[in-house]
Amino acid sequence: QVQLVESGGGLVQAGDSLRLSCAASGRIFSPLAVGWFRQAPGKEREFAAAISFEDDTYYADSVKGRFTVSRGNDKNMVYLEINSLKPEDTAVYYCAAKPLGTGSIYDFSYPYWGQGIQVTVSS
Repeated sequence: QVQLVESGGGLVQAGDSLRLSCAASGRIFSPLAVGWFRQAPGKEREFAAAISFEDDTYYADSVKGRFTVSRGNDKNMVYLEINSLKPEDTAVYYCAAKPLGTGSIYDFSYPYWGQGIQVTVSS
């Protein structure tokens, strides 16, 4: 099993920047592809960004230019940097992982999920 833990969320103001972290641990035998998803109140969970096991990156059109996904020197750490935060970015953010593979936009392709972390953007 692979465990994922998100950190770095909280209450921020519109226009601020934030960096979310996703730490993977457990039985990791191959590089992970990691996706970031978010679920706003009353809405369905949606894809935000992903990074493949070879560090190719993918973004939802709605976040391109403001979100950056990257991998740390510790390959089991993945980050999501969010710039120019907007109130509509308020959501629970989840990281998800799968062994190898590309950065999929489909949540069902990821077998491992973190517990989620709240990001609240005040106007």
